[in-house]
Amino acid sequence: MMLFLRSLLFYIGIILAVFIFTFIAFLILPFPFPLRYKIMTGWGYFAIWWLKKTCRLTYQVEGLENIPKTPAIILSQHQSAWDTIAYQQIFPIQIWLLKRELLKLPLFGWALATLKPIAIERKHLRQSMQKIVEQGKLRLAEGLWILIFPEGTRVAKGEKKRYGIGGAMLAAQSGYPVVPVALNSGEFWAPKVFIKYPGVIKVIIGPVIESKGKSYKEINALVEKWINSVDINTTI
Repeated sequence: MMLFLRSLLFYIGIILAVFIFTFIAFLILPFPFPLRYKIMTGWGYFAIWWLKKTCRLTYQVEGLENIPKTPAIILSQHQSAWDTIAYQQIFPIQIWLLKRELLKLPLFGWALATLKPIAIERKHLRQSMQKIVEQGKLRLAEGLWILIFPEGTRVAKGEKKRYGIGGAMLAAQSGYPVVPVALNSGEFWAPKVFIKYPGVIKVIIGPVIESKGKSYKEINALVEKWINSVDINTTI
């Protein structure tokens, strides 16, 4: 019962915060993107702080020294909604590859649309790949990082799904490096599960994978090999 009440309190807090930040999002639309990003990601900082206070769930990061000084493409495991929220604190200013339908969500989607995401429709694969590469190159040239979950959706801890080629193709055609990431967020905040369990989420940032001279297949294989090699329970 206590876990349910703590989780309920957490959701009440972040939903109220969504109302506030959506209103702010439209007020600051004329501002430069870096300033808008800094203000709007305040919701994520609040969510992580509120998660710690209500559900006693925190996180630790290993491999911060592997984060390059220049923009890069993050190819990460995706086990929970937590991942997208927390990465705003872990990595430099970033945009996200996401499903276009997310932008139609009331309030949250509207606010998200103001942060320059690359929104694709999966049923139009060829057009989506072209959009990822074209818009991805532009975002990277602006000095922005790009967060992509190659499995395409949240995958429960212990399960696996085939890696999509979008992120690896962008890396191969742009020449920007890839940063692989492994985590265990699904152990505490599982997909489509209301209860949030107390504990410490572990995030492991791998060594940079240089993309120049590599095909998208080689890049994807290297990312998947590294992620599969990580024993999240014996690190940190």
